[in-house]
Amino acid sequence: MTLRLELFVDDVNVSLSFYRDVLGFELIGENASYKSLQYEQSRIAVQDIRTLEPGHPLAEAGKRGLGVEIVLEVGDVTSLHQRVQAQWAQSTELKRQPWGLKDFRMTDPDGYYWRISERRR
Repeated sequence: MTLRLELFVDDVNVSLSFYRDVLGFELIGENASYKSLQYEQSRIAVQDIRTLEPGHPLAEAGKRGLGVEIVLEVGDVTSLHQRVQAQWAQSTELKRQPWGLKDFRMTDPDGYYWRISERRR
């Protein structure tokens, strides 16, 4: 079983730049309004929100991703945190959590909330 997230965004190219250049995802497929990306075994896609059918629940106005925390587990969270901090102001400091793992939090250009965590051993 695999899980892939599809995030509906205002500007596909801005999102592509963020996920590729800031977080290090690799572009693996695309068309004009849809980009598929991969980071190790994790896959996401970004799609222009205007492509949704009228009346689609995700097309309604409101905060994107409300009630969801997207967690990306990586092998070297310290290096990724340094990379993100150098390019993206909307990220927190790296912190060891009470459950023992180090992580940091951030929002993407569309307000999706991410927790970037070291992998559980």
